[in-house]
Amino acid sequence: MHDIYQDFLGQITPQMWKMVAKSTHETIYMGLASTAISVLVGLPLGFLAFLTGKGQILANKPLFVLLDALINIGRSVPFIILLIILLPFTRMIVGTTLGTTAAIVPLAITAIPFVARLSANALAEIPTGLTESAHAMGATNWQIISKYYLPESLPILINAITLTLVSLIGYSAMAGVVGGGGLGNLAISYGEHRGMVYVKWIATIIIVAIVMICQKIGDMLAQRFDHR
Repeated sequence: MHDIYQDFLGQITPQMWKMVAKSTHETIYMGLASTAISVLVGLPLGFLAFLTGKGQILANKPLFVLLDALINIGRSVPFIILLIILLPFTRMIVGTTLGTTAAIVPLAITAIPFVARLSANALAEIPTGLTESAHAMGATNWQIISKYYLPESLPILINAITLTLVSLIGYSAMAGVVGGGGLGNLAISYGEHRGMVYVKWIATIIIVAIVMICQKIGDMLAQRFDHR
């Protein structure tokens, strides 16, 4: 077993370790950047979808039906198909369809409806009686949103953002199929096409480690802001 371990390490050159480090950085960059964009767009979208629902403070049936349909359709499209469909749009936005920055575009777009739905579901778990009490005390709609809905749903929202980040790290590996960079691209280019099986194992182990670390941090933050 020791000899096998030594042979395994012996196959990994310093140059390969540099490529692994670079690919790890690219994976983290894609995950964090696409999550940030999806939260910036998806969170307000989810809040609006919830608040325009029946019996809510901004009730608007036509708008609610439209938002609900867009979110459901967006969540239904498989990422690999969306990745291909968005190639012209990605090229228009960043000037290329290759590399980590280009991969962020489809990653963020596929996560926006996901974040929106999780946000709307988080708000739906808040008791409605407190909203009525806030209205009775003269609170404005904005005050209800900022001082009641947001703080009450924060632990669930943190869990939702963590889940999004973890999912996007996995999707970033899939983006490697079309030259998206990161550990997925490294595993395909070297682990598959060049027969370096150990590269696929290294990439998989690092992705799993990143996911576990992100999940742990997310759980800790959710517990910190949970005042129940």
